[in-house]
Amino acid sequence: MSEPCENRKVAKNAKETGRPEIETTATAIVDSVVGVHRALGPGLLESAHQPCLTYELRSRGHNVVCEIPLPIKYKGVQVDGGYRIDMLVDDCFVMENKAVDRLLPIHTAQLITYLKLSDRRLGFLLNWHVKLIKQGIKRLVNNL
Repeated sequence: MSEPCENRKVAKNAKETGRPEIETTATAIVDSVVGVHRALGPGLLESAHQPCLTYELRSRGHNVVCEIPLPIKYKGVQVDGGYRIDMLVDDCFVMENKAVDRLLPIHTAQLITYLKLSDRRLGFLLNWHVKLIKQGIKRLVNNL
């Protein structure tokens, strides 16, 4: 089982930090996404892909938590804005699942916002509605 990110504010690249487990987890995520997409194809909603990806990652020994409420901090008060992180892998990678014709800048902005609100740096934006899944995987780093 991989170790969770001990420090959410990891450096931009694992080689700089000597934290190869970050890249190991990232590779497992991509491999799992590819496997799920090969099995299910692009025609289903994100709600079908997410539990399959969760199963795949957990079977590889990763800690996955889904649908995590994400409050907004405003003037020192936590306000429920109705936001939820789709998936959090190894307490490090924020995952946002989509099934859209194409990813738009608003989808990237959403993931960056989720990274900031959760005080995390690393995320994947996944679009399951593509013929080749490599075109639907976007890795993001939030420069805190």
